[in-house]
Amino acid sequence: MTLFPYFQPIINVITGNIAGYEALARQECNDTITSAGELFSSKKISSEELIKLDRNIRWMALQAFSKIEDENCYLTLNISAAWLEHIEDLNSLPTLDMLERLNIDKNRIIIEITEHDAELEKLIKVVKKYREAGLKVAIDDFGAGNSQLERIVAINPDIIKIDMTLFKQAAKQEGVSREIVQLLTRFGKRHGCKIICEGVETEQEFFFALNIEAQFIQGFLFSEAQADFQVSDDYLSQINKLRASLLGNNIDKERNKIHQVNKIKGFCFELKEMLINSVFSLAYIPIHNYKTLGLLRFYLCDNGGKQISPDYNFKDSEWVTDNSKIDYNWSSRPYFYKILALDSFGENNEVILSERYRDFGNSLLCRTLSLYIDNKTILMVDINAEWE
Repeated sequence: MTLFPYFQPIINVITGNIAGYEALARQECNDTITSAGELFSSKKISSEELIKLDRNIRWMALQAFSKIEDENCYLTLNISAAWLEHIEDLNSLPTLDMLERLNIDKNRIIIEITEHDAELEKLIKVVKKYREAGLKVAIDDFGAGNSQLERIVAINPDIIKIDMTLFKQAAKQEGVSREIVQLLTRFGKRHGCKIICEGVETEQEFFFALNIEAQFIQGFLFSEAQADFQVSDDYLSQINKLRASLLGNNIDKERNKIHQVNKIKGFCFELKEMLINSVFSLAYIPIHNYKTLGLLRFYLCDNGGKQISPDYNFKDSEWVTDNSKIDYNWSSRPYFYKILALDSFGENNEVILSERYRDFGNSLLCRTLSLYIDNKTILMVDINAEWE
């Protein structure tokens, strides 16, 4: 059985250049090069034999990589967490021994921990050894199979690779998968953990990866795994064109968003004027002007966060009053204490726009706009933000 490594480029979305490669096992069958991935999940071959094959591929990959002169280029190597169980001497890790023999800068190597079955304590010890030697560690296929949150907390990876299936679902449509991916990228930014999106095959998926601010991408949109390494800027022109297209689309979306939000802010100021002049009446609100604004409801709070008015819900093209939330307190919401903080600086005539959130009542993505009416009363307006 002859196996050998191929190399798929991983692209830095900021520079547009190839940042590194993932080494992937390949085999030849009937003059066709195919993935050897299924081989390593075969129950017909012993773990010892599979580990031997894997290490041989790793050695060949590192031999090829050692000839690359670009000091900024890195190589990622997949290592099954389950196989770490077979390591007896933590002071003699096979990959570290290979790097020593080939005199490869260990800072240029990333170990991708694959699979889920492993003793966590031993995994932590092995990762510590890799890090002490200068290697970086990545969690592969995050979002596939069993939860990997415990592993992320335990080893604090340098890189997280989002599971391909999860990424594609998130790129295709709104929903839980998209929110999970967006939460993951926010986690990465806060903790200095870089995100790789793999399986990028379409322009839509590329645009999604950029919009969630992933740092790296790989996939057939640019290149499948190949036998040889490539010139670092092979895809720069393609990425620049895609980036320019995305920029134009995002500018148009932002213009529309600003226009829509400004119209809703206008509604807030109209309500404020009515309330200040004590001429507030639902009958005076020109419904025909606001049907397209995505208005859900508005209500009043005191400056302690307690709701002091009914909900005035915009439903079926008319305003409906709901008293059920009177005395609810919203002071823990970030947008609420932001408007109080601005008031302390004398800035109390500004509409504050919240982040998007999921409304528990109707499951819509919403935003809340808030505006001071007087020094004791705050107007809150909830809008449907699904259009963004």
